[in-house]
Amino acid sequence: MPPPRGWPGPAGGQIGHLDPPTMWRATTVQACGLWPFAAGSGAPMTGVPLGQHLYTGATVCGDPLSWFTRARYISNPSLFMLGMPGLGKSTLVNRMLIGLAATGVVPLVLGDLKPDYADTVRALGGQVISIGRGVGGINVLDPGAMAEAAAKVGGDAGRALAAEAHGRVLNMVAALVSVVRGRPMDDHEQSVLSAALHHLRERTAPGRAPILPDLLAVLQEGPERVRSVTLDRGEDARYRTAVDPLHRSLLGILDGPLGGTFAAATSTRIDAAAPAVCVDISRIGEADTQLTAAAMLAAWSDGLGSVAAAHALADAGLAPRRWFFTVLDELWRPLRAASGIVDRIDALTRLNRTLGLGDAKITHTLKDAEALGSESDRAKARGFVERAGMVACAGLPRNEMEELGRVVGLSEREISLVSSWSSPPGWGAGGGEHEEPPGRGRFLIKVGGRPGIPIKVAITDAERALHDTNQRWTPNAQVPATATAV
Repeated sequence: MPPPRGWPGPAGGQIGHLDPPTMWRATTVQACGLWPFAAGSGAPMTGVPLGQHLYTGATVCGDPLSWFTRARYISNPSLFMLGMPGLGKSTLVNRMLIGLAATGVVPLVLGDLKPDYADTVRALGGQVISIGRGVGGINVLDPGAMAEAAAKVGGDAGRALAAEAHGRVLNMVAALVSVVRGRPMDDHEQSVLSAALHHLRERTAPGRAPILPDLLAVLQEGPERVRSVTLDRGEDARYRTAVDPLHRSLLGILDGPLGGTFAAATSTRIDAAAPAVCVDISRIGEADTQLTAAAMLAAWSDGLGSVAAAHALADAGLAPRRWFFTVLDELWRPLRAASGIVDRIDALTRLNRTLGLGDAKITHTLKDAEALGSESDRAKARGFVERAGMVACAGLPRNEMEELGRVVGLSEREISLVSSWSSPPGWGAGGGEHEEPPGRGRFLIKVGGRPGIPIKVAITDAERALHDTNQRWTPNAQVPATATAV
């Protein structure tokens, strides 16, 4: 057998040492002139550039919309992400948000709890709406973009959209009442509420949206249309008995902790033409679960109403077709705020293809679902992972990965790899130096029964400036002057 470099001596064919050729990565447009020395990558190259393959170094691209619409890797445009805090989950989704916005997709963050995405949306030229006491509110009786779109579309399609807008307002008021009561409304109360909203819409001047005090006035007056569904048979006492519980709940909304946010006209309407929208609810306190739940429900209702209006206008040929990408970070918190949010997210995971939007849901562990109040809510929450087109895992303990493996199918090697990312960093050398956690920026992407794709994400300085989730831990000496001057 000859040695690896050939036989030594004359005519032996021995070769000297050669440096390996330099490897460059580029798009086919940039690197087309390098043929035939260019080589394709074994990693997915469709979608937003996410990072590099942990083993091969190849560039990995992907996002729920591109893998659904272009690559056809997944059957529905959704992403479910799990991982321990501080490992970069929201940073990866933030990168998808930026990349998708560059392709014309409209990012929608309908309830930014920290906020993690407001700065990015501003940098994209999008709209940031603040909701909370003293900073802004939403009028839940305002059909918003859906009413405007119904008027533009006209005909049967316009009437159908107006009817859908009525149903959306009805469901939103019912959700607020459920949040205040802590239980769903009765069926006959929903009939009363629907009749009152119909009457209110007919007597409200065009171009003006009614508000909750107007709805209370209708119940107080008791017009014939409302009385007819109470079966009062002409007796005022029977009418009052039928509507008083609903009347009291609405008074509770107006005079309770929700009144300042939902009793007046919408402070800032969602701009249907904005390139990105973020509803910032970070001013609401951690312990204010009622207001958090109500604000998230209202933001989702308003935001998804804008999506429906955009699709209706596109169907009628009055506007270009647009796709949307919703982000729901810290999923555990809205899930525990009110049971109605579980139902809303459950519907979204089942209908996102029909609605023309992709979504990303982020939480820490599968055990977040176990903290919900009822078994039906827990079952719905567990279904989020099962129906997700993509599942991305940051560092998780082994027992969590074994449980996740029973849902999405993980090999022993994949479980060991992701478990190793949850290990703590070293103690560092002191003097303020610290070591980065071994799992920071590392993710395993799973799609169906395919082998997982381990990636390493390195963020740019621009991304770091837009998405610093540790701003509250910045020492005073490092806080920008504009911030300390406030």
